[in-house]
Amino acid sequence: MNITKELFGKSNDSLDVYLFTFTNNIITVKLINYGGIITSILVPDKNGKIDDIVLGFKTLKEYQKRNSYFGTIIGRYANRIAKGIFSINGIEYKLALNDGKNHLHGGNIGFDKVVWRAEEIKKNHEVGVRLSYISKDMEEGYPGNLDVSVDYILNKNNELLILYEAICDKLTIVNLTHHSYFNLAGEGKTDILDHKLMINADRFTEVDGASIPTGEIREVKDTPLDFTTAEKIGSRIKKLKGGYDHNYVLNKDKDFSLAAKVFEPVSGRIMEVFTTEPGLQFYSSNYLDGSFKGKSGKLYDKYFGFCLEAQHFPDSPNHPEFPATLLKPQEIYRQKTVYVFSY
Repeated sequence: MNITKELFGKSNDSLDVYLFTFTNNIITVKLINYGGIITSILVPDKNGKIDDIVLGFKTLKEYQKRNSYFGTIIGRYANRIAKGIFSINGIEYKLALNDGKNHLHGGNIGFDKVVWRAEEIKKNHEVGVRLSYISKDMEEGYPGNLDVSVDYILNKNNELLILYEAICDKLTIVNLTHHSYFNLAGEGKTDILDHKLMINADRFTEVDGASIPTGEIREVKDTPLDFTTAEKIGSRIKKLKGGYDHNYVLNKDKDFSLAAKVFEPVSGRIMEVFTTEPGLQFYSSNYLDGSFKGKSGKLYDKYFGFCLEAQHFPDSPNHPEFPATLLKPQEIYRQKTVYVFSY
């Protein structure tokens, strides 16, 4: 188990941004403390060939310029809030409208665009980085001073743990997630349509044309969203406008359980996702259009990556029937999501 640290660049507000590289001698993870971005995950295939399986860029300037959340921490609120408005105890809060008429992924300067404090973690059988950040009261319109920490830990079992904690001094809402674009065939090589995906969910939250929940929870059976048994991502994608960008209501028989499993047949790589969260957003990179050149010099086209974002449901503050995202003063928000790699 080993970890190194090097300067990656300076943020727009002249803060030092560092690249941390940590490895268990099989899997290697690279991340920067700007946005908590995972810039690289190096994983062997069934023949021992190592490839980078996440999309990303070479330089800090490129991450700052792009706005597609490559590899970032998302907060304070992952996914969308309708019309950028929510209420707590009769007090209405207004957020930035950065997704048409709605609020997306924490606003104009969400957790994906700030420099986090970073501390190395090194133990006998695990290595990683603890990131921490204080989001000030009314930052991006959210109430309360929110003290957040996110641990990225790689262990000897080829598991990448993401452990979130947050505490606030006021009633607020919190919904954090991670937004890596994965491609188990290797970054920039091809699309993800032949990946076989299983999602442990019988239901999903129906949305309108702006991806805002209607409030109805529907069965996936007999729809293109049914991944209860493994299916190729591309097998029914053309039946959906644009592609997949849906929140699945996970089948939960215990607090921490399997959410999804992905298999790439050529490389033999497998990725499993376990989480404590009630939902999982499956996104098939519908908005990539070949205009982004990735770190290996290849253009990222439509369907060149997939995201599996463990989360609470979109727009939950405006849907009391959904699992609550309200955080009480001095109560501790906790979330655990684990990506497990094999080949």
